[in-house]
Amino acid sequence: MAVEKTQSNTQKFTATNVIIGIILVVGAILTILRFTKGLGAVTNLDNNNPWGIWIGFDLLCGVALAAGGYVTSAACYVFGLKRYHSAVRPAILTAFLGYALVVFALHYDVGRPWRLPYPIFVSQGTSSLLFEVGLCVFLYLTVLFIEFTPAAFEWLGLKKIRQIVVKLTLVLTIFGVVLSTLHQSSLGALFMIAPSKLHPLWYSGYLPVYFFISSMFAGMSMVIFESTLAHRYLSHKMDHAHHEESHGVAFGFAKAASFIMMGYLAIKIVGLSIDNNWNYLATGWGLWFLIELVGFVAFPAILFAMGFREKNLMFVRIAAVLTVLGIVLNRLNISIIAFNYHLPSADRYFPSLMEIGTSVFIVTIGIVVYRFVATRMPVLYEHPDYKTH
Repeated sequence: MAVEKTQSNTQKFTATNVIIGIILVVGAILTILRFTKGLGAVTNLDNNNPWGIWIGFDLLCGVALAAGGYVTSAACYVFGLKRYHSAVRPAILTAFLGYALVVFALHYDVGRPWRLPYPIFVSQGTSSLLFEVGLCVFLYLTVLFIEFTPAAFEWLGLKKIRQIVVKLTLVLTIFGVVLSTLHQSSLGALFMIAPSKLHPLWYSGYLPVYFFISSMFAGMSMVIFESTLAHRYLSHKMDHAHHEESHGVAFGFAKAASFIMMGYLAIKIVGLSIDNNWNYLATGWGLWFLIELVGFVAFPAILFAMGFREKNLMFVRIAAVLTVLGIVLNRLNISIIAFNYHLPSADRYFPSLMEIGTSVFIVTIGIVVYRFVATRMPVLYEHPDYKTH
């Protein structure tokens, strides 16, 4: 018995768990500082830069990378591609955690977080894009929660309630796609009110279209990336169907992502032509724009296509990582890096270590919760009492 306890304690105190524990403790301290000393104690935000990394990364990137939920469920239940069925629950869980952490992160960024429900339940500002984004995120988070409940009900043995929710799958999926179309594009539209602040290479009347289209291949890439990590660290929790179908999901999404990314690239070039911003490409900002567009859109799109054609899973996984990084870069460019580009460097915003630490803390919470849920509930495997095939 003593030997078993020692082995159990050794398994708990792994290097990964120790690092996670340190991050959570530091994050808790930063949280106390934020809510006792105010925003000024932990951030570099000011009147010129009221939105920082908690919006640029935690919100804009979080929402885009959580798009795998609506993309995967739509592919399976709306378009009838049942070969993606095994990827639905992991994608829904990732999406739900992504949106939940977006709302969680907003509590840090908003001066009076207890007023977050006001725009929806108290004083609706229906002419505001932020109202539309907030309402859609609130509704879609609810949809994602309901979509994931069958896994929880199977775990708890609540068969009747689970059966009722399963019958709503198609309706919930369609509703989720509609809501995602609205708020993914509206996040881009938010920046259309700041033409004098956002660099012309990133500012465009097509921003809502850019945000929505990029969310599709961002979601597909995130599903591939999440699947790669799950196969590495949670492979023992997967059943035969998940192992067998995972490669087909990766190659199918790689093919779709390559087409969508090439379309996105074409629309970006059209936007550049309509606004006649070609002259900016010869500047330093132009070089940075081309790095984003060529290095993190065109190149991974080609890599996706090659991976699908050659059935090379490594190409697909590398392309997925590059695409995820490209989405992060694009959202940070629009919200932070190319925003207020005309200000002197001394007045430009750069996140404080405590802001970065808080973002790392929030991401770590998501990883911990995902691991907790995936190791206990039927997410990476089908419950034996509810086999569909």
